Amino acid sequence: MVSRTERAGAVSVGTRVLSRLEVTRLLTMEDCIEAVEAAFRAHAEGRSIPPGVLSAHVDGGAFHVKAAGLLGDSPYYAAKLNGNFHSNAERFGLPRIQGLIVLCDAQNGVPLAVMDSAHITLMRTAAATAVAARHLARADAESITIVGCGLQGRAQLVALRCVRPIKTARLVDSDPKAAERLAADLSGHLEIEVVSGDRLPEAVRRSDMCVTSTPSRRPLFGVEAVPRGAFVAALGADSEEKQELDPELLRASRLVVDHLEQCATIGDLHHALASGAMTRADVHAELHEVVASQKPGRTSADEIFVFDSTGVALQDVAAAALVYERAVAASVGTAIELLT
Repeated sequence: MVSRTERAGAVSVGTRVLSRLEVTRLLTMEDCIEAVEAAFRAHAEGRSIPPGVLSAHVDGGAFHVKAAGLLGDSPYYAAKLNGNFHSNAERFGLPRIQGLIVLCDAQNGVPLAVMDSAHITLMRTAAATAVAARHLARADAESITIVGCGLQGRAQLVALRCVRPIKTARLVDSDPKAAERLAADLSGHLEIEVVSGDRLPEAVRRSDMCVTSTPSRRPLFGVEAVPRGAFVAALGADSEEKQELDPELLRASRLVVDHLEQCATIGDLHHALASGAMTRADVHAELHEVVASQKPGRTSADEIFVFDSTGVALQDVAAAALVYERAVAASVGTAIELLT
């Protein structure tokens, strides 16, 4: 971590501005996983400023603000503003997700850095799934189905390869060509068997793990498609209208959420609650409770675990702090004087 002396020196030359390329070069998947896991553990131990969220829907998309802090020798607070517009590529030639993170000193409020949020959002989302899989997936899980073959689908497979011995990946997308492109890209890169063309729910039935990352507004599959002992992570439900998993699958599984209130409002849990399939008391745990061993993770090979991931700002502040500290150490970024 950056010492208070080093941080004071960085502030004296301004707030550090970091581009997407600079952030990408500074943040590796392996280190992001460790930083995110440490953030969830800190939250469980009371060493955080709890996460909060604010959202607004507009024509064609939505904005959301997520914020949280991590306490300790170098306390940080981060607020992320993201815009999410699904038709950006077709309409404007722009990425679907764009935004910024402002990282502040949580002791005095000094804005330490302003950085692009897209790569951090991509990486920290995949890192959280990897943290969940480390505690909830079988240690010998060797096969996975990725549903949704965009940038997040790619990041998910890379992250899960860091924590489980994956040998086979099945890629499924509503656009078969997207699955084919990702399979071709990853086959050589990861040195595992990567195949496209399988259909749901057959691909899920043949896999130890499954990750869904889609804009779906209806269940992609149900409990009948999920084998005993599987780990399923659902990432796509980031608004009340979106849904990827059948409520009966959540009811029949051990459900772990990244944030109970958030998942009850916008996650797949939201639909299970609305249908009457579950109550909040039926949720097995929040992820930070499992990471800190306050509640058990996997205890048998036959358990089915579902991870409802809506994305919390603890992940953002953990990744942003890591990027900032590396930027200071390597003198990366542009310093500007915002406070004068």
